[in-house]
Amino acid sequence: MTGAGIGMGIAGWSVLSAGPAKVAELYDEPLPGPVGHALTGFDARARLGRKGTGSYDRVTALAVVCCQEALRDAGTAVDDAARTRIGVALGTTMGSFKSTSDYSRETLVQERPYLVNPLLFPNTVMNCAAGQVAIRFGLKAVNATIAGGPVAFLNALRYAGNAIGRGYADVMLTGAAEEFTPHRAWAARLTGPDGAFEPGEGAGVFVLAGPRAPAWAGPRRPAGILAVATGYGPGGDPDGRALAGCAERALARAGVRPAEVAAVVTGEGSDADRGEFAPVARVLGREPERVPAKRDAGDCDAASPALGLGALLASGRLDGGEVALLTARGADGAAGVAVVRGGPAGNGKGAAGAGTDHG
Repeated sequence: MTGAGIGMGIAGWSVLSAGPAKVAELYDEPLPGPVGHALTGFDARARLGRKGTGSYDRVTALAVVCCQEALRDAGTAVDDAARTRIGVALGTTMGSFKSTSDYSRETLVQERPYLVNPLLFPNTVMNCAAGQVAIRFGLKAVNATIAGGPVAFLNALRYAGNAIGRGYADVMLTGAAEEFTPHRAWAARLTGPDGAFEPGEGAGVFVLAGPRAPAWAGPRRPAGILAVATGYGPGGDPDGRALAGCAERALARAGVRPAEVAAVVTGEGSDADRGEFAPVARVLGREPERVPAKRDAGDCDAASPALGLGALLASGRLDGGEVALLTARGADGAAGVAVVRGGPAGNGKGAAGAGTDHG
């Protein structure tokens, strides 16, 4: 796949992520272990109120709350005129694994003719979270869910850039969300490699706007997405050639020299894991600072790159206009790289601070 030039500014953002916590009391079902990367104190009703939240599953609640905070941080005026020009693009692995599994189980255990509660069905479709975001805030522009596992957030960035560039929206709420449930925890334990990071949950959402965005989009531009490139390597891309190719194409499309890259945000969890960093370092000809997204939040699948970008912005490392690469790599060989440049020091003066929430 060819690289995509984006040229979008990040008008505001919000991240919900968690470090290790005791998770045994979150669910009645057994878990593989007593500790996980979950937001144990997360309460959607406390953040959003009771109205309309009764049907939310966990991943939907995370996405809606994160979008609310991102819009607030950006200072976006969500009025009747703006709603028709604000869209949504959310990345996911498969939506809510728990909601889908619970509904399927109901069809087997309920008495014939299988009296399944129909209110459970909407949460089983992958676009439930994105749809509920649009319903909650009355957003009427494009609404998309991109299922791509670890690369889903980068694909969502590409989608948002195309939507804005082609005039379908002026602003795109763009991010990814994943939930911690017994279903994901057991799936990771039973199918993941030995030593794999424990599954986590989190959401990261960014308010993206083009260079000619209207004033109501918000005054704050703490960073910009210059380019995104995605690709695929056969056999799982064991040597990282697909990821390296994505880095080369994204840098060329962005007009950024390798020497300008100050940091690389990877979907890794430790210094020993170099599956993403090593191929990109070869392209750069050196090893810049690395930010492993899974180190603090666990394996959040589609949300990991979004959480990593949020952590980088929160650190202030890009406040002087520095450039960073955001990388992602899937077990099937999918790969992606985004080029991010921070705004100049003092950019967005007078705007609200970034909405980071570490559970």
